[in-house]
Amino acid sequence: MLITTSIDLPGYEIVAVQGEVFGLTVRSRNIGAGCIAGFRAIAGGEIPEFTKLLSQSRNEAMARMVAEAQARGSNAIIAMRFDSGAIGQWSEICAYGTAVWVNPVSDYAKQQYDAMVQAGDLPHQQTYTTRVSEWTGPASPQPGQRPSL
Repeated sequence: MLITTSIDLPGYEIVAVQGEVFGLTVRSRNIGAGCIAGFRAIAGGEIPEFTKLLSQSRNEAMARMVAEAQARGSNAIIAMRFDSGAIGQWSEICAYGTAVWVNPVSDYAKQQYDAMVQAGDLPHQQTYTTRVSEWTGPASPQPGQRPSL
């Protein structure tokens, strides 16, 4: 999946627009990490526990947006943006953009597209996942699955 924040994709021709797509996640920290972050906030500076939370949330929102675009038959997303907010103690991240079908027209774009098709995705997109958990051990169950005991 090609993703860009610009409204066009240099080297590619947009041949179809499938519409707007988004991915949304609302997350909260577990109580232990929240307490540690509270102590760090007293001293000031970066709070790594919340940085990790937002990074995981961003990747989860991206994965959901990409899945929606793929379900619509797109191979690219243009005008991609993030939006974030807070709802009480929870953080909300939304990734959104316009799902499109593109054809490579330049030689470089053709090479890039062929490499992407062969690999299945671009290397940096391997971190986009909807199976994000703060707990160590097995990943959280997916919707419709029962947790293993």
